[in-house]
Amino acid sequence: MTRRLVVTGPESTGKTTLAGALAAQFGAPCLPEAARGYAEARRAEGRALTADDAEPIARAAIAAEDAALAAAPPLLVLDTDLVSTVVYTRHYYGGAPAWMEDEARGRRGHLYLLCDVDLPWTPDGVRDRPVARREMYQLFVAALREFDCAVATVSGAGTARLETARRAIAASGVFDSAGRR
Repeated sequence: MTRRLVVTGPESTGKTTLAGALAAQFGAPCLPEAARGYAEARRAEGRALTADDAEPIARAAIAAEDAALAAAPPLLVLDTDLVSTVVYTRHYYGGAPAWMEDEARGRRGHLYLLCDVDLPWTPDGVRDRPVARREMYQLFVAALREFDCAVATVSGAGTARLETARRAIAASGVFDSAGRR
């Protein structure tokens, strides 16, 4: 059975960097964030995201995860998952469809590393909530609790953040030092 380690949290909190570093450390595949590529493509078309985009983003995330799981790696590191899609869909559009919430609950990762907002904001053309990161962090806390996820908070910059993540993984009991259990 593949163990899923999910790196999650608000914008500009080092998720992609941390997910890549952990995947490299464990020799595991890293599944990129589905929403980012979708949002970048829409931006290139000169189009803002709307509520109608939530479903294709979620379905793309599901398809990518299913494809990665089909290879049956011992560990899969995810740069966000459907819980993130639910959080942002609720935030931007007032709610998420029941099917999306059910999928997020049914596809829960084995451990979520929730990235704190202690890193500086870095604009990139897709991110848009520099002043709402603490609010978004609290929405992630609430959703992870609602979906009964195993969570560890990760803070610190650079190698300190990676070390905090390693300690959280070890302390969780969900994974051993090789990313398996």
